[in-house]
Amino acid sequence: MKNANHGAFDNQQLMSIIERIEKLNEDAANIAADIKEIYSEAKSAGYDPKYIRQMIRLRKMDPDEIDEADELTKMYRDALGI
Repeated sequence: MKNANHGAFDNQQLMSIIERIEKLNEDAANIAADIKEIYSEAKSAGYDPKYIRQMIRLRKMDPDEIDEADELTKMYRDALGI
């Protein structure tokens, strides 16, 4: 459906949209920096960030999905003799 303005922009609305996206991008960058700091803290405490990330992924999954992934991983490992 075409805009009734036939290509004309509502400058204020466009600016508002862009500013909101920029703010969210800034917030996301700050959150990413905070998360990186927590991983560094975990590493300093003797935890392996790689496995912390894996645990976070697993906690998002349904238990049946975890079981299926475990079974497939075991099947592939067995096939490769690992």
